[in-house]
Amino acid sequence: MSESLQALLTELETFGQENDAAISDRPRRMLNITRDTGEFLLVLIQATNAQRVLEIGTSNGYSTLWLAQAAQQVNGHVTTIEQSELKLELAAKNFERSGLSEFITQLRGEAGDLLQDMPDAHFDLIFLDSKRSEYLQWLPTLKRALRKGGLLVVDNAISHASEMAPFITRVSSDPDFTTCTVPVGKGQFMATRATRGTEFLI
Repeated sequence: MSESLQALLTELETFGQENDAAISDRPRRMLNITRDTGEFLLVLIQATNAQRVLEIGTSNGYSTLWLAQAAQQVNGHVTTIEQSELKLELAAKNFERSGLSEFITQLRGEAGDLLQDMPDAHFDLIFLDSKRSEYLQWLPTLKRALRKGGLLVVDNAISHASEMAPFITRVSSDPDFTTCTVPVGKGQFMATRATRGTEFLI
């Protein structure tokens, strides 16, 4: 990692912590992933050679930068979705500063709507860090967009276990997925889509 990117990530960590401590209004909080989660995602993408990455929940782009630097190393690309115009603009500025903007495509809108337009079996890795109450509703299109053998990673599996429980239970009961929860950061729920097997109606 370059010194300039390292400095930018550190700056965004400090900004996120200070901003979220001072603001109670959820839409204006950054709610960034932890650094070890970023490092975990970086290793995952490199290890699996995930060239087509989808992120749902850009925020100010902190997590996207971890995904994008990994994508750069595997000749890949990150598509990231955010509904907030404020956060979209913050992220765009951070991507430009990082030098990684060519590896990132930003989409603005409601994730459920945008997922409908995603091609079938397209993404190698999907990182989900957004509105937890919507995850079950999004699941059919998430599964459709994830290629067989692809990996779904979902943040907050431990920190918000009760909110995540219905989604985790549904995915874990689908024979088309192999799942586990990893105690990294706020807890990462991971589901690999089977390369073969019986489809599960969801």
